[in-house]
Amino acid sequence: MSKKPEKPKTQEGLTAKKTENFSEWFQQLILKADLADYTSVSGCIVFKPTAWAIWEKIRDEVDKRIKKMNVKNVYFPMFIPESLLAKEKEHIKGFSPEVAWVTHAGDTKLSERLAVRPTSEAIMYESFSKWIRSWRDLPLKCNQWSNVVRWEFRHPVPFFRTREFIFNEGHTVFATKKEAEAEEMQIVNMYKEILEKYMAIPGVIGRKTDKEKFAGAEYTTTIETYLPNGRMIQGPDFHYDGQNFSKAYNIKFLDKNGKEEFAWQNTWAISTRMLGVMFALHSDNKGLVLPPTLAPNKIVIVPIKFEKNKEILKKAREISKKLSRYDPFLDERLEVTPGYKFNEWELKGIPLRIEIGPNDLKKNQVVIVRRDNQKKTTVKNRDLRKKIDSELEEMQQELFKKANELLRKNLSKAESLQDAVKKINQKKVVLVPLKNSKDIEDILKEKTKGAKTLNRPMNQPKIKGEKCIVSGEQADYWVYIGKSY
Repeated sequence: MSKKPEKPKTQEGLTAKKTENFSEWFQQLILKADLADYTSVSGCIVFKPTAWAIWEKIRDEVDKRIKKMNVKNVYFPMFIPESLLAKEKEHIKGFSPEVAWVTHAGDTKLSERLAVRPTSEAIMYESFSKWIRSWRDLPLKCNQWSNVVRWEFRHPVPFFRTREFIFNEGHTVFATKKEAEAEEMQIVNMYKEILEKYMAIPGVIGRKTDKEKFAGAEYTTTIETYLPNGRMIQGPDFHYDGQNFSKAYNIKFLDKNGKEEFAWQNTWAISTRMLGVMFALHSDNKGLVLPPTLAPNKIVIVPIKFEKNKEILKKAREISKKLSRYDPFLDERLEVTPGYKFNEWELKGIPLRIEIGPNDLKKNQVVIVRRDNQKKTTVKNRDLRKKIDSELEEMQQELFKKANELLRKNLSKAESLQDAVKKINQKKVVLVPLKNSKDIEDILKEKTKGAKTLNRPMNQPKIKGEKCIVSGEQADYWVYIGKSY
């Protein structure tokens, strides 16, 4: 009697539980699902092929949409002279703790320090000031896909908080304030579509407080989303910069009346942080769960007992060829059991598994198993493509529905600090009345042991007569508060 194949010792499932130790579970998920790896540089990770393929898809979908808005892709240097960075005081103040500096070339000290790009306003706007002379040069709409370095934090988390990450930087310049502000919801809705349609991620759209807005902006609009550990995380954002940067970098033009004016500007971005959000939001204790729309390989085909029946493997290969548009894996390995294969592909997040064994071969059918809910369905071979399409679509919709329900049931409201603290301790995100004051927000963070303002919903409830939960004075707005990354 032949011995059963032994399971390789190199592949193990997740040992931490998502609801018991989210941080450990997430770090195991990232490594064991083969999404990323650590490097010898603290806070800098390797994006492995699956994660990078997903990012490429997101990049392509964003790129397609912004090009329809007449945004042109460019590329600027990653090194920024200190004198340029310092021109906009609020901007440099906001980023100064995070900047990594180049001070030497070999053994030679540079005459001026060079910042490793924390963001590109300074280096881009020097050029914009040369390119823009007349109203005919506007609007100017540029975007670059780039890496940035921000060094300040102590505890990096793969994808969520890394010292180097990848994002798009949209930089647009307009002749009027009205034109610039009109771009806000166009960009925000574009990002919302990417999050919902492709990543199955819901969010809360609103404006940051003055304390939390982008350094140098007049206001910042964000999409914030909720994670199963009770923390919110900031997603794609839009910054209306007004004339702050144009005045700092001398971006001026002659209007139609021959009058010299400073331009009006916006910036906007989506980053690789959203990969971490997607992985954490949908995955479970078995491993990775990916929205089918973004999964690089949507199907794995596992033939069973094919060692003694070559017709099973032949049929599996035939099915694989017919389903090539789904980029299927055909697992022909003999050294591991079918059960081990099932566990491995569940860990790696393949949306659908197709099983074919001796009985299936006789009946001209296969068994489809969905990754998110483990639902098994027997399907005739002639109906396979139609069933795959419906299962993938249903899975995509169910992932968004589940994530949206998680978000909505954890949004709450409070009109007192005591009630807000209680709900934050229950891992809720709380809508509260607050004064527009950085000092008030500092006190709030202290009293709640780490919660901060997230964003102010675009549709504000009535604020007249509402008291700030910190000062007791008339509040200026309603704002969501909670723990965040």
